[in-house]
Amino acid sequence: MQYNTILCDIEDGVNTITLNRPERLNAWTYEMGEELHQALHEANESQAVTAIVITGAGRGFCAGADIKDLFLAQAKSTDDAASRENRAPRDWVGLVRRSKPIIAAVNGAAIGVGLTQILPCDMIIASPAAQFSVRFIKMGLVPELASSYYLIARTGFGRGNELMLTGGTISAEQALEYRLIDRLVDEPGELLQTAQSVARSMGENPPSALRMVKELVTANMAEPDIKKVQQREGIALAECYKSPEHHEAIDAFLEKRPPDFKKARQPKP
Repeated sequence: MQYNTILCDIEDGVNTITLNRPERLNAWTYEMGEELHQALHEANESQAVTAIVITGAGRGFCAGADIKDLFLAQAKSTDDAASRENRAPRDWVGLVRRSKPIIAAVNGAAIGVGLTQILPCDMIIASPAAQFSVRFIKMGLVPELASSYYLIARTGFGRGNELMLTGGTISAEQALEYRLIDRLVDEPGELLQTAQSVARSMGENPPSALRMVKELVTANMAEPDIKKVQQREGIALAECYKSPEHHEAIDAFLEKRPPDFKKARQPKP
């Protein structure tokens, strides 16, 4: 599918989705949100894709919402609130958490929605040129896309509050110290290759188990009842034990060979 604001490139099972409005530092618009939503849906449906990387074109990752396109133009409309509600992608966070493994490769500024849209990703890897800010407070707004949850989950209570209540901008080095990101590459040129390599190492594992792991993490990371945590794990384990990928892993171990999970999923003649 052809897109106007993003690019998609599939290589060795990894679909690299590039935010592609470099002249605007890849500022987010409703069209970009809709295209990202569609691209993730298509990647999850594709047999050729095992994992996903999201990055930005040019010197920015995503400089936040495009104020001119989103707010100034809509200020002339009497039903702008209804328009925003109707056009906004539905349940982006749920889509990311149900997705195949997804890595954010942050090459530059990730501001506002540019940051909050990637907080639910499985990993965030950054270039030394990256910067981060949840500056909603500077606009008289509050964080969205469940970022008041995922930001605290990533950074802890104090750091998360600092970022949300000051609206300050931090460097990639500070983001690593705050545990906002998971990895910082040494050189900008290493970013995409590193992210794709990590994504590929995740995606080569059994897709059914990958899906269940993500479901367990999403459900259990804030679950105070340990019995419920173990119950969910037990149900998922019982399903895994019956899977062809699990049997292939056992056979491969006994036969001292690498497992072929793709072949294991194919119907037997």
